[in-house]
Amino acid sequence: MFEYTLEAWYNIEKEVIRLKMTETNWESLDISNDFLFGKVMQNPDLCKELLQRILPDLNIERIEYPELQKSIKEGAESRGIRLDVYSKDDKNIVYNVEMQANGSKGIPKRSRYYQGMIDLQLLEAGDKSYMKLNKTYIIFICTFDLYGKGRHIYTFENICKEDNSLSMGDEATKIFLNSDSDMDDVGKELRAFLDYVKGIKVTNDDFIDRLEEAVKRAKANKKWRRDYMTMEMLERVKYEEGREEGREEGRREGRQEGLILSGKIFRVVSECSDLTNERIAEEVGCSVEEVESTRKMFGI
Repeated sequence: MFEYTLEAWYNIEKEVIRLKMTETNWESLDISNDFLFGKVMQNPDLCKELLQRILPDLNIERIEYPELQKSIKEGAESRGIRLDVYSKDDKNIVYNVEMQANGSKGIPKRSRYYQGMIDLQLLEAGDKSYMKLNKTYIIFICTFDLYGKGRHIYTFENICKEDNSLSMGDEATKIFLNSDSDMDDVGKELRAFLDYVKGIKVTNDDFIDRLEEAVKRAKANKKWRRDYMTMEMLERVKYEEGREEGREEGRREGRQEGLILSGKIFRVVSECSDLTNERIAEEVGCSVEEVESTRKMFGI
């Protein structure tokens, strides 16, 4: 058994406060949150309608398997990705839709990486028949203007630089949407959705009404709420681990071990709330006193 340093206790107390804020934030989340967006898009009808609004020229009859937070990792040494929404339609067209609420100049390169990882996943191991690669759309729904041109939508395909009428024909399209725009450059249905992402709800739009109801149901789901809080906690632990790299070992151990242990206990309790403290201690590898102390602090 190790003892927490004063600094570790201080940081865990800050984490408790932040976690309680996360619980409050859950109630105020809207469709622009990627976790909540992914949960709502598990409904194939809503997912299909959204894709149809973004891509009105396509005739999407059905969505076969909308997946939340699909993980793709090719090889032990590669950097895996976690996709918000990954789906496929009746024509075997693959769609990856990401909700992006935080501005980042790295999104274009991220879309390139996602494309490569999705293509690798689409080909079976050892299959070199590239003609089997599906047509793909990688779509980022942003709450900000990534390119600063005031548009609602930016669509990119690979075309010939010398002759813009000539497409490369790789059937890979990337679309970046911007909810923070007043330009009249998209249809009213897509505009209604982007306004909803922005926090403006239009009237007389059945899809937006159904989205609103789906958001309410998702936020009332206790398991999803717990999953969100657990995810936030573990993300914070990862952040603390990374932030402490390079600092002296003595200071780091007390702070990191305290947060990591608390994160492990929190995760086990969240997943199996009926376990005894003794069983949790055995599962995590700590003392019963540490489990009791952590549960008391987090109110779990």
